[in-house]
Amino acid sequence: MLAGKKEKALKKLRKDLRSGLYSYMVLLLLEREELHGYAIRKRLEELSGGRIVPSEGALYDILKSLRKLGLVQDSWAEVGGRPRKYYSLTKLGKEVLEEMKAEVRTITETLERMGVEKE
Repeated sequence: MLAGKKEKALKKLRKDLRSGLYSYMVLLLLEREELHGYAIRKRLEELSGGRIVPSEGALYDILKSLRKLGLVQDSWAEVGGRPRKYYSLTKLGKEVLEEMKAEVRTITETLERMGVEKE
C-alpha cells in the first residue's frame, strides 16, 4: 500500500518539476541553433542519457505555448525531401532566457546550500 502511494507521489512531483523545466531546456537548446521538434526531443534524450524524453504531444504543446508567448518563431524548410518546421528564439525569447538562467542559478545555489549535491 505504501509503495503505491510512493509511486503516485513520485509520478506527480516528477511531472510538476519537469513541466516547468522542459520549457527552459527547449529555450536553451534553441539558443544554440534552430531545430525541428523531433531534433529537440532527440537532443534532450541524448543529453539526459534517455532519462528526459518528453512525449511528442507534450513537446509540441510546449513549443506552441512558447510561440504564443512570442519567445520562439517557426519556419518551414525542406530536408531530405520532407518539410520540417524549425523553431528559433526571438529577440524576446533571448531576453527571457537570460532572466530564466539567473533564476535557475539562484535555485541551484539554494539547493547546494541545502546540501543537495551536484552530480
